Amino acid sequence: MNNTQVSAIGVSAAPREQAGARSVAIAMYCVLLLSYVLMAADRYLFPVIAPYVRREFAFSPAITGLLTTIFTLGLGVGGLTTGYILSHLSRKSVMLVGIGIFSGATALTTITHGFWGMLLCLAAQGIGMAMLATSMFALAASYFATYQAAAIGSVNFCYGIGGFVGSSLAGVLLTKYGNWRAPMLAFGLFGFVMVAIVAATVRPWFSETRRMAHARAAAGGAAGLVNRNTVVLAILCVIHGLSMYGFLGNYASFLQETLHYTPTRAGVVVGFFAIGALTSIAGGWVGDRFPPRLVLCAAFLCIAVLGYLFFQQGASVLTREIMSCIYGVVGSAVLYVCLAAYHVKSLQSGLSSKGSGMFVTSLYGGAAFGGYLIRALASHGGWVFAGAIQMSLLCAIGAVLALALQPREMAA
Repeated sequence: MNNTQVSAIGVSAAPREQAGARSVAIAMYCVLLLSYVLMAADRYLFPVIAPYVRREFAFSPAITGLLTTIFTLGLGVGGLTTGYILSHLSRKSVMLVGIGIFSGATALTTITHGFWGMLLCLAAQGIGMAMLATSMFALAASYFATYQAAAIGSVNFCYGIGGFVGSSLAGVLLTKYGNWRAPMLAFGLFGFVMVAIVAATVRPWFSETRRMAHARAAAGGAAGLVNRNTVVLAILCVIHGLSMYGFLGNYASFLQETLHYTPTRAGVVVGFFAIGALTSIAGGWVGDRFPPRLVLCAAFLCIAVLGYLFFQQGASVLTREIMSCIYGVVGSAVLYVCLAAYHVKSLQSGLSSKGSGMFVTSLYGGAAFGGYLIRALASHGGWVFAGAIQMSLLCAIGAVLALALQPREMAA
C-alpha cells in the first residue's frame, strides 16, 4: 500500500489535502462540530426537566440526582471501548453510529414508563456520546497536530454553544408546552437530521487523517496505558467528573427547589457555564504553553473555592451567573480541555485514540455518580455541606495530585 494511504481503511489522505483542499477540510470539520453542539445540548436537557420528571414518577431526590448524570456512566463505559473500536473502524462510521445512538435514546425517554426504562435510555445516550466525543478528540488532535490542546479546545468550544442552547431552549420548550417530553423529542429528532448531513458531506480523506502520526513520530510519550502520567491523569479526571457533573446535574434543581427559580431562569444561570466554555480555544492555548502541573493545580484550586460559594443562599442571580461563567472558563475551557490533551500527549502517537478513550472513560466514569453523591450529601448535611465535600475538598486533593505528574515523559 502506498505510504500516503491510511492502512486501516485504504483512503489516500495526504495528496487530497496538499491539492488545496484545506478549506474543504475546515468546512467538514465545522459540520462535525455542529454535531458536537447537538450532543452538548442533549447533555443539558435532563437537568432542566428533572423536577418535572421527579413529580410525575414520584422519584426520590437521590434517584433524580442519579438520573441527571447517569448518561455519564454510558460515556465512561463507551470511552475506552471506542478507543479500541477506532483501531479497527473508520472515525466517520463511529461518529455516525454515535450520533444515531444518543439521538434515538434521547427521543425514547419520552415513552418510558418508570425508573429502569429511563435509566437505560439515559445510559445508552451516554454510550453514543462517548463514540462521538472520543472520535472528535482523536480527529482534532490528529489534524491539528501542532496545537493539540487548542484543537481539542475548539471541540469544547462547541460544547459551550450546545450547553447554552440546550439549557435555555429546554426551559423555553418546557414553559411553552408544559410537558417535559417536548424538548427531549425535539432534540432527538434533530439528531437524525445530523446523521444524514454528516453522512453526505464528510469525506474519509479528512475524517481518517493521520497527520499526528507523522508530526509526532519521535516526540515521545509512553508506549502503553499503564504509566505514571496516565494513571495520575485518570484519577484527576475521576475527581473532576464527580465535581463538575455534581454541579451540572443538580445546580438547576437546587435553584428551583431551594431558591424557587423558574425553569427558564435556572436554565439560564446554568447556561452561563457553557458561555464560559466558549473560551475553550484560549484554554487549550494555555495548556499548550504552560507546564501541566501549574495549569492543573491552579485550575483545581479555583474550582475548590467556587464549589463552596455556589450553594450559599444569599447570592444574587447576577452573582450566580458570573460564578457559573467563571466555572465554565476554569472547569471546562481549561481543566476539561487540558486533561483531554494531556492524556493524548502522555502516549505515543499511535495510541491517540486510546488516550482519548481513557480520558472519556475516567472522567465520565466518575461523573456518572456525581449527581447521586451530591444529592446524598445534600440530604445528609445540606447543599453547603455537599458543595464543600464534593467540590471543594475533592478538588483540593486534585490540586495536590497534579504535582505528581512528570511532564518530561509526555510528548513534546
